[in-house]
Amino acid sequence: MKCPYCGEADTRVIDSRPVNEHASIRRRRQCDKCEKRFTTYEKVDTIPLLIVKKDMTREAYDRSKIEKGVFKSCHKRPIPTDKINETVDNIENEIFNLDYKEVSSNDIGEIVMKHLKKLDAVAYVRFASVYREFKDVSTFMEEIKKILDS
Repeated sequence: MKCPYCGEADTRVIDSRPVNEHASIRRRRQCDKCEKRFTTYEKVDTIPLLIVKKDMTREAYDRSKIEKGVFKSCHKRPIPTDKINETVDNIENEIFNLDYKEVSSNDIGEIVMKHLKKLDAVAYVRFASVYREFKDVSTFMEEIKKILDS
C-alpha cells in the first residue's frame, strides 16, 4: 500500500479488524519511511449495480453520491461523523441486499429517507425537501406534521 503522505511503497499493517458486520476490514498501517500512520479499508468487490434515474437513463452505482447527500443533510447537526458513516454503510447494505442488478433512484431515495428519519428529524426533512422537490411551504409543513404525528 502506498503511503498517502510521502508516496513510499513500503508500508506495514499494524492492526486489522473486521468492520460493518464483517463486510469489510479496517487496517491501520505505518509507513516505513516517514513513520506516519493511516487507515485503509478493504471491501468485497460486488456485482456492478446500475441506477435507473428518473429520466430512465442508467449509470453505475456511486457510493459517494449517497455520502454527499447524507452529509449535506446532516450539516451543522449534532451528529457524530461515525454515526453518519454507519448510516451510509447501512443504506448501502440495504441497497445491495435487494439483490437487483438495477435499482431505481426513487428506491434509493426512499431508503436514504428511512435511515435519515431514524438518525435525525432535521436531516430527514432537509433531504426530503430536496429529494421530493418541495414546491412551496405547505408541502414542507405537511412533511414536518407527519414527523410530529409519529
